Amino acid sequence: MGWNSWNSFAGTITEAQALETAAIMRTKLLPFGYDVFTVDIQWYEPEARSYTYNANPVPALDAHGRMIPAPNRFPSSKGGKGFAPLAAKVHAMGMKFGIHVMRGIPRHAVKLNLPVLGTKLRAQDIADTSSVCSWNPDMYGVDMSKPGAQEYYDSIFKLYASWGVDFVKMDDMSRPYDAHAPEIEAAAKAIARCGRPIVLSLSPGETPVLRGAHVRQHAQMWRISDDFWDEWAQLHAQFTRLENWTPFRGPGSWPDADMLPLGRLALGDRDTRFTPDEQRTLMTLWSIARSPLIMGGDLRHLDVPTLALLTNREVLAVNQSSTDNAPLFLDDGTKVWTARAEGGADRYVALFNVADQPREVGVALSLLGLGRRASVRDLWEGKDLGQVEGRFSARLASHGAGLFRVKGI
Repeated sequence: MGWNSWNSFAGTITEAQALETAAIMRTKLLPFGYDVFTVDIQWYEPEARSYTYNANPVPALDAHGRMIPAPNRFPSSKGGKGFAPLAAKVHAMGMKFGIHVMRGIPRHAVKLNLPVLGTKLRAQDIADTSSVCSWNPDMYGVDMSKPGAQEYYDSIFKLYASWGVDFVKMDDMSRPYDAHAPEIEAAAKAIARCGRPIVLSLSPGETPVLRGAHVRQHAQMWRISDDFWDEWAQLHAQFTRLENWTPFRGPGSWPDADMLPLGRLALGDRDTRFTPDEQRTLMTLWSIARSPLIMGGDLRHLDVPTLALLTNREVLAVNQSSTDNAPLFLDDGTKVWTARAEGGADRYVALFNVADQPREVGVALSLLGLGRRASVRDLWEGKDLGQVEGRFSARLASHGAGLFRVKGI
């Protein structure tokens, strides 16, 4: 659970904006469990301006070809301090500090042929200049068959550990998966050697389900789709993806449906396009499927309805503490997911209406293994609905959802 700068700042966030946002997060979201504060892409790019990338970037680098924060955007990083001062301030707020990085070695480091720390080799000795990201011009891949390749990955994660980084979102990794698998393994090995616990999140997707065993061995989170934005078609598609990843969901192994594009987005240009019902569907699906909850909207413009959506403690308990999360059945325009509540036989039940008209959505208690009678609590409304016999249902708006706790009697 946390916040990430991409949906609201693109690659442009500054130190001042990060500290302002972190302070709001500490007050508004940390009490509910949102504790990972992440600076997303291109913190090393002095001229980052939007969601597009400079074609020929000149990033901030250290003497060993490793990205460092652009000092014009992160003044406390000057003098070789990197993100250590910012991370220390985030830690002092009681939160963890995360960064986004790209797969590989900076193209500018290869152009300058900078030395690889701890070796007699240089950037051109390990770079695979044929391995490039299709949408970002910053990096070349690293040829893991070359001497010095693992040492390079070791060096960057030791740098991040020295800064106090707790979470790394590593991009251009999961697609195409097999081509990048050696670098996924290298990153995991480097983290194990870096001297600090760091959560590894792989991006973007779609990560292939056939590689589930491999990805869960080397990372703790991995994207199940490309960038997720506030469009109903994208939200609808996540149902099937989350269903497909059910066998690989569990402690330390989280299929990631991506950030929550809620509130103010896109450099302040607009608010989310999701309707209120779609916003509830988003939070319900992410919770019942135990996807990481990473808020993407601009916290400086956090409104009361969005805050309420993010901080419903009974809903968050489903995301954080339930087990056996899986779809129960899928029907024409309706979907039902269930999970087991922590510490008992109660069942969580999520009802979804993905159709374009309001409808009744329900489930037989026998399918939940609860016998003939049960009591039902509406988690979103915080209300006990009384007893039902044989079946319970709810009238749901188009693209709407309900989340309930059902207790057998």
